[in-house]
Amino acid sequence: MKKIKYLALIVGCLLSGQSFADDSEALQQQLATIKSFKAQFSQQVTDSQGEAIMQGEGNIALQQPMMIRWQQQSPDDTLFVSNGDKTYYFDSFAEQVTIMNTHSLIDSTPFVLLTSKDPEQWAKYQVVATDAGFSVTPNKGVESQVEKLDIRFNAKEQGLASLTVLDTSGQQSLFTFKDAKVNEALAAQTFEFTIPEGVEVDDQSQGD
Repeated sequence: MKKIKYLALIVGCLLSGQSFADDSEALQQQLATIKSFKAQFSQQVTDSQGEAIMQGEGNIALQQPMMIRWQQQSPDDTLFVSNGDKTYYFDSFAEQVTIMNTHSLIDSTPFVLLTSKDPEQWAKYQVVATDAGFSVTPNKGVESQVEKLDIRFNAKEQGLASLTVLDTSGQQSLFTFKDAKVNEALAAQTFEFTIPEGVEVDDQSQGD
């Protein structure tokens, strides 16, 4: 379940509420220029002491609104796919598929904000502009496995350069993107998932 929330801090008190609002609007405007995004990524994970504990790689595809495909190829083979309505998380080793309501995931991870324009959902997070990009943190009362999401954009061309995720255990994951394709047409099946025969299905989307 922790992996699912991924694929989801106190900021400077001297900044005013209007400043937070302006930074949030600036981030939303920059994300709005990315209609679609596809890239390979490398992942570096460190523990709360800063010690390296894992490296991985995979690929990502994003498309507005609310469509995500995040495939981890190593060290584990997992797939996170959202078609905007439902989200599927497939763990090939465990032979299990978890189905979730996409909109409910925003409460647990800010990742979904990358393709969302819903002001109600954005209001649940504070955004602060940094020297490198933007820092996103959940407001008090929002239950999230992610304490902070740092977003960096590619300075030379449109698109994301990296995402850094700090979770509630103090573990940090840095995702660095390469071979990016921005605003190119993506096949509709990119964001669809067919449940393989014989796997266990945990449908958590009912009643959300």
